[in-house]
Amino acid sequence: MPRAALTSGIEIEYETFGDRHDPTLLLVCGYTSQLNGWDAGICESFVEQGLHVVRYDNRDVGLSTKLTGTARPNQVLSAVLAGEPVPDVPYTLSDMAADGIGLLDHIGVERAHIAGVSMGGMIVQTMAIEHPDRIASLTSVMSSTGDPRSGAATPEAREALLAPPPLDRDGYIAASTRAEVWASKRYVDHDAMRARAAADYDRSFYPQGALRQLAAIYASGDRTERLRTLDVSTLVIHGRDDTLITPSGGEATAAAITGSKYLLLADLGHDLPPPLWPVFAEAIGGHVRVAEAA
Repeated sequence: MPRAALTSGIEIEYETFGDRHDPTLLLVCGYTSQLNGWDAGICESFVEQGLHVVRYDNRDVGLSTKLTGTARPNQVLSAVLAGEPVPDVPYTLSDMAADGIGLLDHIGVERAHIAGVSMGGMIVQTMAIEHPDRIASLTSVMSSTGDPRSGAATPEAREALLAPPPLDRDGYIAASTRAEVWASKRYVDHDAMRARAAADYDRSFYPQGALRQLAAIYASGDRTERLRTLDVSTLVIHGRDDTLITPSGGEATAAAITGSKYLLLADLGHDLPPPLWPVFAEAIGGHVRVAEAA
């Protein structure tokens, strides 16, 4: 896979699908997720919609640059909730958004359609706020505005997310089925969870980045008022089964962005199960076509 050396000094591992002359869809992954969080199969589904697709590893995960620096996300969250000064963090969502824009610079794309899942949704929201001239359309999937009053995880999902991963390969693979707590109930597949965990572990096991990414989420705060200023074609997708970022997160995002469209899927949790790939492809593909026509 190619790697982009950004002017910030960050190197981003990425992969492209489809024809470079088609409209570009930049896919942004979630918390601790490597680029295969957007599975190659769903990427090919977007190509069939006439799109040039780019997926990449965020900083501190996969094969992109690993950062250093101490992050204490619980202290950051406590300060945010108390309205106190936020402790310094190694980076914020603004820095992660700038990575995506830098990747577009590297591949020579002036304006892109952007879609992000979970933390990736927060990143693409930030891209649209801070780099509006580079964004042709926005899709925020199973994400939230950063307002702690919306989208709060259930206690069980939060516990599963924040549980330290086993360091050995077998233990890591076995623990992957914790994701059942937030998975799409109709499509739970333990074998697929374990296979993905094995592939992720073998490609790049780097749990040290998790605390820095979580601190970046907390330190970046509530985007609601800035989202109200957006003038970009926006689609918000959420799942009724989502227990990690509950549907009120998607509802708040859609309510904040003028003219946005909200799609609530009955069978979707906090994942991208293969049976729903056609739904995502048609929804996002159609959204892009409308934006292109406008």
